[in-house]
Amino acid sequence: MIAGLVLALGVAFGVAFGAAAGPPGEPPAPDSLHGTVVTDTLWSQALGTNKAVIVYLPPSYASTPSARYPVAYYLHGLGGTETDWTSHGRLDAVMDSLVAAGGPEMLVVMPDGDDGWYTTWNSLVTLEACRKTAPTREKADTYCVPWQHYDDYIARDVVQFTDRKYRTRADRRHRAIAGLSMGGYGTMALAFEYPDVFAAAASHSGVLSPLYQGPHPFDGHPQWAADGVTLEKAGGRLWPFIAPAFGKDTAAWWSRDPARRLEHLVARDGRAAVPVLFVDCGTEDGLVDQNRAFKWSVERLGVAIVYHEWPGKHDWPYWTAHVGESLQWIGTEIAK
Repeated sequence: MIAGLVLALGVAFGVAFGAAAGPPGEPPAPDSLHGTVVTDTLWSQALGTNKAVIVYLPPSYASTPSARYPVAYYLHGLGGTETDWTSHGRLDAVMDSLVAAGGPEMLVVMPDGDDGWYTTWNSLVTLEACRKTAPTREKADTYCVPWQHYDDYIARDVVQFTDRKYRTRADRRHRAIAGLSMGGYGTMALAFEYPDVFAAAASHSGVLSPLYQGPHPFDGHPQWAADGVTLEKAGGRLWPFIAPAFGKDTAAWWSRDPARRLEHLVARDGRAAVPVLFVDCGTEDGLVDQNRAFKWSVERLGVAIVYHEWPGKHDWPYWTAHVGESLQWIGTEIAK
């Protein structure tokens, strides 16, 4: 973990709690090409509770009852909720514009991931303990869960719920996963842990090399955290939000490291099993060197990656400006 992570996620926390992004750059879609945003609820066996999910249904969904659609799953960041991508990122409006311009139609599913880091936690936190420390932005009844298996929740429960309830093209080839910040971490960690589920993975400003310590700027010779003390010191005020999920020692962190998971996947199943990859990060983002280190790790394994750096910080103006790139890229990959 680097000091830049504290700065970057701290900025994201501030924006997510109060600042709405401006409208996306794309022109508005004609009325006949507007999709529908619905709020739904699913039971998660992995978490032991009901969870909310936002679903974007493409414009033709209601009028073409025989059609089936590919699905992209978009994960929110630390301090966020399932509504972030539509309320702050205007993802529905961006999708409408892409469809109006001739892009493929698809469902976009946005689940509630709490501050769960989309992983099975290293330590079990009881409901009672969670309720005592739950953030004031959300009711403890919707934030706290009996079992913190956030990886199976996304890759199994949410995907199976979507395939059962909606008219999807229910196979790996027609599924993608994407996310920002903590959700960018979840995107890559889940894509490599569940390669049978997702064919494409896209990260915006992700926590992609969580043990990275330097140098800054990245120079091709990464240095990694040597012990838990280093991790805790670098985590700073965000440590209480990270340690329950990732653990307090480097062994637990390495087991959750996206590039390490990719290395295991390539060794076990070969490069053909790896989902296609897309990563971007702002040049002024405290996580940019983590993203560069991730790209370096991926390419060392002989795996292709689409990688972009654009001007911008770790905030909603950046993500709103660039979500269209990931949506368009995903559409070309999973709508084939």
